[in-house]
Amino acid sequence: MDDADRDATPSDDAARRELVDGLRRRLDVDERTLAAIEAVPRHLFVPERHRSRAYADRPLPIGHDQTISAPHMVALMTDLLDVEPGDRVFEVGTGCGYHAAVVAEIVGARNVYSVEYVPDLAEAARDRLHRLGYDVTVRAGDGRTAFPDEPPFDAAYLTCAPTGGTPDSIVDRVRTGGRVVAPVGRAGGQRLVRLTVTEGAVDREDHGGVRFVPMQ
Repeated sequence: MDDADRDATPSDDAARRELVDGLRRRLDVDERTLAAIEAVPRHLFVPERHRSRAYADRPLPIGHDQTISAPHMVALMTDLLDVEPGDRVFEVGTGCGYHAAVVAEIVGARNVYSVEYVPDLAEAARDRLHRLGYDVTVRAGDGRTAFPDEPPFDAAYLTCAPTGGTPDSIVDRVRTGGRVVAPVGRAGGQRLVRLTVTEGAVDREDHGGVRFVPMQ
């Protein structure tokens, strides 16, 4: 991030540190994940009327019946991706761009490719990420068909829940040995899963119940 904290106040910085300290006590995640959460000014990704609650560990509405995920969920999903600097990551569901920014803190510039179904959200996220110094590629469209000319990604994740399992068209975009993290299922019965792509198969791990907006 290039000087993203120029719009932060000391109270924002303190609230973000307090949030991360709480996540550190509650979650078994890598310190680099927590460092990424601490680096991203979440208050600049939420609508102004919700900024007083930006560092509460809860989802918040961002318009178009979409939400910004709770920080603990962003931390958990990012950690499950198990990515390194230079890895290329495919995100389905840009939303406001917050989760993409957290992942970009780990993998670096020009390595996050994100697609958002709602054009207005995609445009706003693209502008916001650019203004804050994050070199993330954002397009409007369907996650099942986005970025068709890109080579296989090292990892992918969904911020929306497909009801019938993670679409093969998304899993197939990830290289052998790569990972896909996604909520799956209908409201009230969603599970967070991590899929590891192996030769001729996909290994699945269940990481508990979650609640996400449905995939469109």
